[in-house]
Amino acid sequence: MQVRLGAALAATALTAATLAACGSDSGGSSEPADFDDETISAEGETLTMWIMEGNAADYDPYFTSLGDAFTDETGAKLDVQYIPWTAAHDKFTTAMAGDTTPDVAEVGSTWTGEFGEAGALYDLSEEVEQSGLSDDLVSGLVEAGTVDDSLYGMPWYGGIRSIVYRADVLEKTGIEPPTTWDELVDAGQQLKQAEPGMVPFPVPGECEFCVYPFIWGAGGQIAEEQDGTWTSTIDSEEAQQGVQFYTDLAVTEDLSSPAATTWDEAELSEAFGRGEVAMMIAGSWTPKAIVEANPELEGKLGAVPIPGPDGGLAPSFLGGSHLSVFQSAENPDLAWALVKMMSTGKFASEWADVSSFFPGQESLIKAIEDEGDPLVAPFAQQAAEASESVPPTPLYGQVQAKLTVPAMVQSILTGKASVAEATATAADEMDEIFSRG
Repeated sequence: MQVRLGAALAATALTAATLAACGSDSGGSSEPADFDDETISAEGETLTMWIMEGNAADYDPYFTSLGDAFTDETGAKLDVQYIPWTAAHDKFTTAMAGDTTPDVAEVGSTWTGEFGEAGALYDLSEEVEQSGLSDDLVSGLVEAGTVDDSLYGMPWYGGIRSIVYRADVLEKTGIEPPTTWDELVDAGQQLKQAEPGMVPFPVPGECEFCVYPFIWGAGGQIAEEQDGTWTSTIDSEEAQQGVQFYTDLAVTEDLSSPAATTWDEAELSEAFGRGEVAMMIAGSWTPKAIVEANPELEGKLGAVPIPGPDGGLAPSFLGGSHLSVFQSAENPDLAWALVKMMSTGKFASEWADVSSFFPGQESLIKAIEDEGDPLVAPFAQQAAEASESVPPTPLYGQVQAKLTVPAMVQSILTGKASVAEATATAADEMDEIFSRG
């Protein structure tokens, strides 16, 4: 069986009717599960797990090894079923409504709170605390999986975006990787002169996670919560400054190209692999994938954290997946045993090795950073020192599904709206979604 994982983490949202159905059929509760963390003996049992499938390397050996170890430890067999990211949300909600969910599943970090609030997932807070894991989990993934102090997903892996560049091109032209926003502009302008056949720094219109570091770097936020109510702040003065700088890289500095206005991250990476791009915002999983698809680029790539305006690091979105135990699990102790095995220690480290994502434990990320791989350590530094999450409300999945932020960026890039107009429109659209609940 081919096991493939993609990086697409944006979610479509539950409708009100589906939420109601999930809440009534799942029998869910926000109370912690009554787990028994003693050695599990489940000879003859089978645990069902759903794993996301996408466009990445073959991970079958990992899951084969995991299944063998799980059987050795518990006596139970592991039935791993793979579903594509594009169909996953609908498959989950249909299963939740019909009470046909798996025992354990990989759940995208933007979905976990949504499914937990719907009553479909166990609260793992108490078990995580009793296992002594709380202080070592990546805070951004914990935040994304928490609703009203209930942790509905164990952090499994995370990916983060930094700047990937053609190290051979920068070295040849004597350009240093940028460490401030002014240096980013200067490097882009020098590249435009030295390498006219390359796009210095594309601004992809369909990449919402590419603009967030500049919003956060300028001191802005996407939305804020007060007394249980979320309000968009993407039109604040600070957020507008970040959006202005980012879009000006294309509009006034001419460091992008018109084609990039409709690019998503996959198209951006493909252009980079073809030798058309000098620098770009890219995920921690990207360099390995680019070299695998373009062997001639081996040894020619570099990476650096996204700089802040005057130095330091701008926060970057840390997204990924949780491992969640569904309320339908007949043996929640067995399910927790699997979650713990996958998300800590040996199997967490092995997953990081084969997937190019980072583990959900801070100590494991620090170990990766200390190894000093030039294409890995900058991302690890970004994850450890400057990571952020989208607003931790289940409603934000609806904002992503509506492509509110990409539409905002594209309207600026095409000259249809000013930064003030575009951010105001995006804020109004978010607020409408938040108000509907």
